[in-house]
Formats: sequence, structure tokens, C-alpha cells
Amino acid sequence: MTSRQPQKTRAGDLSPLLALDTDAEIERIATRLREQLRDMRKRGLVLGLSGGIDSSVALGLAVRAAGRGNVFCIFMPEDDSDPESLRLGRLAADTFGVEAVVEDIGPTLRAMGCYERRDAFIRELVPAYGPGWASKVVIANTLEGGGYNISSLVVQDPQGRQEKLRMPPAAYLGIVAATNMKQRTRKQIEYYHADRLNFAVVGTPNRLEYDQGFFVKNGDGAADVKPIAHLYKTQVYALAARLGIPEEIRRRPPTTDTYSLPQTQEEFYFSLPYDRMDLCLYGLNNGIAADMIGQAAGLTVAQVERVWADIAAKRRATRYLHIGPRLVSKVEEIEV
Repeated sequence: MTSRQPQKTRAGDLSPLLALDTDAEIERIATRLREQLRDMRKRGLVLGLSGGIDSSVALGLAVRAAGRGNVFCIFMPEDDSDPESLRLGRLAADTFGVEAVVEDIGPTLRAMGCYERRDAFIRELVPAYGPGWASKVVIANTLEGGGYNISSLVVQDPQGRQEKLRMPPAAYLGIVAATNMKQRTRKQIEYYHADRLNFAVVGTPNRLEYDQGFFVKNGDGAADVKPIAHLYKTQVYALAARLGIPEEIRRRPPTTDTYSLPQTQEEFYFSLPYDRMDLCLYGLNNGIAADMIGQAAGLTVAQVERVWADIAAKRRATRYLHIGPRLVSKVEEIEV
């Protein structure tokens, strides 16, 4: 297998820009992870395994860095989880021969009122919403207009009929706040196992997610190391092939696996498939003309500019996610 074959995209003549020497990159990341473990005086790595491409690649890199005996994985399904996530997560763990456990967080979420709180906000829009219903949150397509990131609620009744509704800000914030309990509960479980093992917690955002704030603060955004946050999603797929991630995982469309209705990352947050988003983000980051990016990604210049404006808006809106607690005055003795 060649080490310079990226995941095929609609990149046209710009595809080499996202190519990388996968063997060299895997070794560079593994070396850096070992250095970070020594700096933190930790013996190994813990990560939540979702069955998706990012956590599977993070697992492969963790094993390269620390050895499979020093990597511990956790599957954390809940009431809305797709059973396929657990199956593919087990496949990834078995591929690398690591110890893994199932921690069903559904009972914890029910005890905290996660589902009850969420459903109460949904019933402000759909009074009949209850057992047998399902829902998800979707965002307006950036390419189609307006420049506004308007979120809508999609509900499905027990007979399978769907309806899409605009949400007032209070309902949107309430639904998201309740749903964020899922990511924060998972992180509590990860840190429990990390503390008992004296391991470090691995975060799994890729560059697109990290840049655009596609994570929950003190939830999936919390970690001790984030080994793929510098990699575009296209590059993550390239590493996946080289690391031997099963093809079934590599073929799975990126999903949030958070809401009770199936939901892609594209319809929830990014508006474009990852390969075209990668090109737009790379072009913006590296000063490539909009017409060149448009030709490569199959977009008009106006559409590229709308995507760039959306990237900038998300950076502004989610900047606080990257900021640690604010102090009134610096404590010089412990600044890091």
C-alpha cells in the first residue's frame, strides 16, 4: 500500500495539497504522543470509541504510541444511539487488540433528566411529542442563501411522518443544553477510567471540527491530548487506510449519533460534505483564490465566499470553546 494516497475527493487539480506522507505523519504523531505522556507522567491512553473514523484513527495512533496494552477504550451508548456505532466500535477495538468496556450512560442521562428536559422544549413546538416520536436538529444549507445559520427541528411521529419547524432561540438553546449532557457524561466516564489507570484522555476532533468549534465545552472538547486536531478530515481518511482501519468503518458516513433520528454532520453543522469543506478551509487558510477552490470543489465563486464567511462566523461564535477559565490576575507561579 502506498503511503501517499489520500481519500478520493472532488479536489481535482488541488488534491495534492491535502496529500501527506502517511508513514512519516503516523510516526511523528506517535512520537509526540509518547513525549506528551512522559511530560504528564501518565502510563497510557484512554479514549471513547464511537465506531467513527476519527476515534478509530485516534485509537490506531494511540496503539502506535503506547502499545496496545497501554490503551483502554470505552463504548458509551445511550437511549438514542445507533446500534451500529457499538458494533463498529467493537470492530475497531478488535482490530487493534485493545481492552474495551461498555458503559451504558442511558440510565445516568435519564436520572439527570436529559431526555425529559429535551422533550419538554420540543413539546413547546410539538405538544404531542412523546413515546414513539423521534427528532433531530438540522442547520440551513450555507450555499442556499442568506448567510444565516438558522437551525430547525425535525420531528417524526410514530407513523413515520416528518415535520420540519423553525425554532425560537429559547427552544433551540434548551434542546442543545439538554443534549450536551451526553458528551459531558461520556467525558466523566473517560476521566474516571483515566484516573484509576493513571492514563491520559485522548480527544478525537479533526482540524475541521477543532477549527469550527464542533464540540461541547467540557464534553467531547475536554482531553489531555488531541492527536489529529491538525489534520484535515481528508488526511484522517488517508491515515485510516495506512493504519488498517477496517473498510466498513472508513465507508461509514460521518454522523453525530446524538439525536434519535439519523443525522449527518453535514446537515447538523457543516452544510457541505467533508471533502469540499476541507478544500474551502484549506483555501481560506492558505490564501488560495476563490475561483481555484470553486473549480476544485464544484462550487461557484459566490458559494465559496459564502462558505468562507460561514467559517469565519463559526470561528467567532465558538472562540470561547477554546478558552480556559478566566482569572482576575495571573498566578505566575503555575502558568503553563
